[in-house]
Amino acid sequence: MNRPKVAAIQMTSGTGVAANLAEAERLIRAAAADGAGLVVLPENFALMSKGADEQLALREADGAGPLQSFLARVAAQARVWLVGGTIPLAATDPGRVRAACLVFDDRGRRVARYDKIHLFDVHVPGADEHYQESAAIEPGEAVVVIDSPWGRLGIAVCYDLRFPELFRRMQERGLEVLALPAAFTATTGKAHWETLVRARAIENLAFVVAAAQGGVHPNARETFGHSMVVDPWGQVLAQRPCGSGFAASELDREFQGAVRRNFPALEHRRLKCGP
Repeated sequence: MNRPKVAAIQMTSGTGVAANLAEAERLIRAAAADGAGLVVLPENFALMSKGADEQLALREADGAGPLQSFLARVAAQARVWLVGGTIPLAATDPGRVRAACLVFDDRGRRVARYDKIHLFDVHVPGADEHYQESAAIEPGEAVVVIDSPWGRLGIAVCYDLRFPELFRRMQERGLEVLALPAAFTATTGKAHWETLVRARAIENLAFVVAAAQGGVHPNARETFGHSMVVDPWGQVLAQRPCGSGFAASELDREFQGAVRRNFPALEHRRLKCGP
């Protein structure tokens, strides 16, 4: 496993759940056939909704539901570790959902759950775009880093990318590979996506597998795409500019080890964020 292959799936999900799941399965199987053993789906892969009501209608109880069964089945059948983008799971607030990213191993067993911590409540500068995710989503609290065949695997989602203290907390737990489902807007993506993805890779000397939505959606939202795999030196190893498909690359674990030994920036930290 010194040079395992990973894939970041890119989709232009719509409002038809069945069609979105069919496309997700097609792309997962294609990435597996290309040799990927770790596959990351984008945020909201099953539904790019027009409003909070659609998310509420699709929500599932933790541990049981069609979307969870879909992810488990496809992971097992394709024999991949699958980072399942985000799906709406029940929250403590009955009027909202959790944007949950579930990870399944290659036997279809769930091995992790991460709930999106940072919610996109913004008015995009210079654009007539306003978002308030907190109206429909309840934020998570827990940082997630797990053991995997690719090393210590951390999970974050979209807007989380802008908060480096989250990834420092992951680094304290041994972060080596970051899976990042996302749905960056066209405006913010053009301005910041690649810069932020590469920065998180560089400052943590980690691989980043960033899976994005990319295209114009039926809800009139336009997402940036440019799903990518980035190495610990900040080099973009593979990228999918727009449309459905995937970006796949091998991860050179020996290179990562050499960089961390010879450029030990993680050991040179003098300040820490938070308690």
